[in-house]
Amino acid sequence: MGAAPALASASVPVTVPLESVEAALPLDAPALSTGVPVPVPGAPDGPRHVTGNLLPQNTVPAVPLTGELPATLLEIPVENPLGEGELGVAQVASEASDLSLSSPGASLGAPLTQPRPEEFGQPEATLPQAALVAPVLQGAPAAGLLLH
Repeated sequence: MGAAPALASASVPVTVPLESVEAALPLDAPALSTGVPVPVPGAPDGPRHVTGNLLPQNTVPAVPLTGELPATLLEIPVENPLGEGELGVAQVASEASDLSLSSPGASLGAPLTQPRPEEFGQPEATLPQAALVAPVLQGAPAAGLLLH
């Protein structure tokens, strides 16, 4: 029941614990908060019959997925190199942006042609054809650096 509200949104918020950095390096730990996109599957473009082929096109259809790349905020304390305290905080922030992708797909061709009237209705052997549909990832993330 606790995961149901998180799955209703486009991303699951995540705060990355970086306190152990202070033990390894002589600096204050940065703060990082982001999220994990939750892909939502869409309706695949199913197989279609194409005149002249025995097998349909898009035999293995590509599945479209949509999601949202979540907002990310990284805050790092900046110390004065002269040793007179802190200069402020450097922030790297990115806004949420839409994300769309599709899984790979495939089209396969039969090793036989359509029945031919000149061959008395018999198909002819041919080399089978295979086509792969490449996966697609589209998004427009942007980030900015602030010092205050």
